Amino acid sequence: MRPGANLKLLSVARSDVGRKRQINEDAFFRDDARGFYVVADGVGGHNKGEIASREAVDSLKSWVYGAAREIDRLVERLTFGDGEAVWEIRRLLESGVKNACYMVYGMAELDPEKKGMSTTLSALMLRGNLAFAAHVGDSRVYRVRGDTVLQMTEDHTLINYKVKHGMMTKAEAEKASGKNVITRAVGHKDYVQVDTADLDITAGDRFLLCSDGLHGYFTDDREVAELCAEGDLDECAESAIALANQRGGKDNITAVVVEVLP
Repeated sequence: MRPGANLKLLSVARSDVGRKRQINEDAFFRDDARGFYVVADGVGGHNKGEIASREAVDSLKSWVYGAAREIDRLVERLTFGDGEAVWEIRRLLESGVKNACYMVYGMAELDPEKKGMSTTLSALMLRGNLAFAAHVGDSRVYRVRGDTVLQMTEDHTLINYKVKHGMMTKAEAEKASGKNVITRAVGHKDYVQVDTADLDITAGDRFLLCSDGLHGYFTDDREVAELCAEGDLDECAESAIALANQRGGKDNITAVVVEVLP
């Protein structure tokens, strides 16, 4: 795929309250024309998680739309093999997430009823021949290429931190409690550390953005590949929601499925 080529993208999204919650605190956004997608999951147990997730998504969307011309210029630079443009796009997305964090935190500071509200935030931008991700929390972005699944994001959870630093084995982590305790969130403070990543893309690739209400039920990457297998995107998204609900539906469930068309 030529770096400067205009991508043809198609996406669908589904969000469900699940079987245990009364309010859906997830939020999402998708824009195939701009190749921009977001999933956010209001942190459970905190005030107004649904407001935090929606505000974070809206804030990041406004940031990216406001930088549209700059992004176009950077993508054009990619056409000429300018590697620095990759890092600038990643920094732009990082700044957008940090701005969203500041906005959510500011709203909570102004309204006692929103005190402590926060959210995860995982964004995907598909431009040129690259997929860019910006991420905070434990929602996820996957790239699915045939039977090969690559997770673009790293869960910011206490369990994952312990595994990463040798304080717990993966086997122990599977049985541990508190898997949903996150170590980073948008809005918890006025600043947050943001992870960014980039990957190559090609026609036929599919991407899945989802909240932990879905990926928490995956047994392995094969299930991700099966959900995102070739076929109708609506069926992929509906199957994802059904899988999570069939296995308990303990949390809100959101899935955004994106395909890079030929």
